[in-house]
Amino acid sequence: MSEQTAETGAPVHDPQPLTTPEGLPYRVDAVGRPVGLPVDGWTPREPPRPQTLTGRYCRLEAWDAGRHAEALTAVLLAGTADEVEIRWTYLFNRPTRTAEVVAWLDGLAATPGTWPMVLVVTDGGRDTVEGTATFMRTDVAHGAVEVGSIVYSAALQRSRAATEAMWLMARHAVLDLGYRRYEWKCDALNAPSRAAAARLGFTFEGVFRKAVVYKGRNRDTAWFAMTDDDVRALAPAYEAWLDPANFDADGVQRTSLSRLTAAALGRG
Repeated sequence: MSEQTAETGAPVHDPQPLTTPEGLPYRVDAVGRPVGLPVDGWTPREPPRPQTLTGRYCRLEAWDAGRHAEALTAVLLAGTADEVEIRWTYLFNRPTRTAEVVAWLDGLAATPGTWPMVLVVTDGGRDTVEGTATFMRTDVAHGAVEVGSIVYSAALQRSRAATEAMWLMARHAVLDLGYRRYEWKCDALNAPSRAAAARLGFTFEGVFRKAVVYKGRNRDTAWFAMTDDDVRALAPAYEAWLDPANFDADGVQRTSLSRLTAAALGRG
């Protein structure tokens, strides 16, 4: 039941949260209007400054042209002409030599709120540079950050290290730094990226039409995100999938990550 405040006489409604048709929680304020739930003690977050994130199968290091440029260029420009074009189709640029890779990642590193990382695979007996991903569009005031500019070598795709890298970044942003929202955006026509986001446990939030012009063409942008609640719910799923016991002697997974993340988020 509701009661009246001593100061205004306005009704104070029951505090338990309600949910919108989309499943979003809210409460009713003293004058009967729906409002968001309180975020007690919120303060701006620290940015995800360059540091090393270490997992079982890989290590993420802050981009350093002197250490990473040659090896990263070699793997990201490896393959047939078609394979290289496919790798870069939905990115904003298409480097053709080391200097252009350096200019791209140095440019990201110089952008406020942006920290490019280099993925080093560590489970093959030696360390090999195999890809890059970037913390970007960091909003410390509201606790939101995006992962983007993801480019993997052919060897890294569909690997345990690739999946672990995405989890290391999400876990660091949310569980270590306290961000409330972790975003993934891609060209709405990029089916592999959309499938990857769903597999990793991101929730599809819609398409921003005519959002970007790049490479002389339109991009409608598909938005995905994890909330802090999602990341906490997903942690056991990632731990289970990354456990070596989840893979047979041939390296084939016993239980798919898609199945584990869907169950963790109550998606059936």
